[in-house]
Amino acid sequence: MDENFELNPESLKPKAAIPATRVVRVRSVVMDGVEAAAVMVEATETESGQGIDIVGLPDVAVRESRQRILRAVRRYGVDIAQKKVLFNLAPATRRKVGTALDLPMAVAYIAARTGQKLHLSRHFLLAGEIALDGRAERLPFALPAAVLARRMGLRGLIVPKSALEEAAMVDGIDVYGVSNCLEALEILRGEGNVPARAGASPGAAALAGPDDFVEIRGQEAAKRGLVIAAAGGHNALMVGPPGSGKTMLARALPGILPPLELDRALEVACIHAGIGLSRRERFYQPPFRAPHHTASRQALVGGGAIPRPGEVSLAHRGVLFLDELPEFQKDALEVLRQPLEDAEVIIARSREVRRYPASFSLIAAMNPCPCGWADDPSGRCSCTPRQLARYRGRISGPLLDRIDLHLAVSRVPVEQILEGTAGMGAEAARQQVAAARRVQRDRYEGAGYRLNAHLPNRDLQRHCHLDANLRRRLMDLIRHLDLSGRAFVRVLRVARTLADLDAREKLKDADLLEALQYRSLDRVPC
Repeated sequence: MDENFELNPESLKPKAAIPATRVVRVRSVVMDGVEAAAVMVEATETESGQGIDIVGLPDVAVRESRQRILRAVRRYGVDIAQKKVLFNLAPATRRKVGTALDLPMAVAYIAARTGQKLHLSRHFLLAGEIALDGRAERLPFALPAAVLARRMGLRGLIVPKSALEEAAMVDGIDVYGVSNCLEALEILRGEGNVPARAGASPGAAALAGPDDFVEIRGQEAAKRGLVIAAAGGHNALMVGPPGSGKTMLARALPGILPPLELDRALEVACIHAGIGLSRRERFYQPPFRAPHHTASRQALVGGGAIPRPGEVSLAHRGVLFLDELPEFQKDALEVLRQPLEDAEVIIARSREVRRYPASFSLIAAMNPCPCGWADDPSGRCSCTPRQLARYRGRISGPLLDRIDLHLAVSRVPVEQILEGTAGMGAEAARQQVAAARRVQRDRYEGAGYRLNAHLPNRDLQRHCHLDANLRRRLMDLIRHLDLSGRAFVRVLRVARTLADLDAREKLKDADLLEALQYRSLDRVPC
């Protein structure tokens, strides 16, 4: 720089007054992972040109909204040829994905071009897709949007009529269902005639459906194992020949689980809404996910260029059922180890890191060998020891370690199926599970967890106290069976659940012995 250079203050003064540019602001919302995030839609006219410019990290769907908006507002008599409108989607650092910004952008465009004032825009969130004629079409994540509006302390939410029922499941806010852009515009101007609907949480509904448990004959030991799994939130693996009832047992499990509490039901529903799924008809029912064995690792744990939640997150607060477990790709099974341990999935990409909740019970089923008939009294198994070892080796030791209950499911004679007496029914099982969970909830109140399956190692001694003789006996058994440290911890957690099912605070020798019986696969050589 020239050392003789001097700045002239007069050169910084404007030569003429610059007129203030009017900016229209409308609050909206987009999905950010499995949560709704607020977006401020800002619109202003530019000095020259025509059409629409959009800044603020819009994706392809948002950029394509320009054509929908222009054709929609022209049908309302707005002149689109004289000036260009610039949209800024704030915060500019957040990627804007989807079509939910159509409706607020169309409303902001009309207000910017016609000079209308949106007096109530700061009190509402507005979101939804529009058609070419301005009709308000859809909003897949109306429920998370309503949760966000309540969290922000706003008066309410404006959505397409098709999303009204979903959004109205959140209490504490007013929800408006509009048919087109003009109705949304009139509400924000304070002149609308669209009636508001007060949000209200769905009433608690009884979840009792068909008593699938009572229809399963001759599998009382497996039923007992599933009751333990449901009571403590444990993982279970059923092993048995084809037709023994493994799949039927797993699909009966949701019928004995207690309904979700309101805050957890909302959490689960928001996760599902993030990928366009509605849980309105089964709002309080714990989710049950059963992906096919051809599912990829990305389908199971989530991912993609724009990360989406996978099956483990869709099963959050519920059950993930993997039938024919050894038939899943081994790399897909191995990625389950981290969410099983941490109850969450972390997906890292070059631009962002996503954390998705994944607190679920894994219920799996498999045949004992490739042909399915190993150890069957019929003696029809044709598998060689090498085939058997290869088949069982598809499930790694670290994954097997994370499964608390190994349940043997044997074939039931036809006579027992047709003429046998009914065993434990769903109502009795449901009452046992509910009582055990109440005990755990009271014991762990304020601890950050509620189920024995989530009992951290630091609290094992306090909640699974063993006297000297019992501890010595357990140590001898653990060494004899050559169980890992993780398996030992899970044995204690299952024993804690067994005591809770009997409404006992103190663990007994029988609890430990039964819990150890459920580690049978640890003793089977591969």
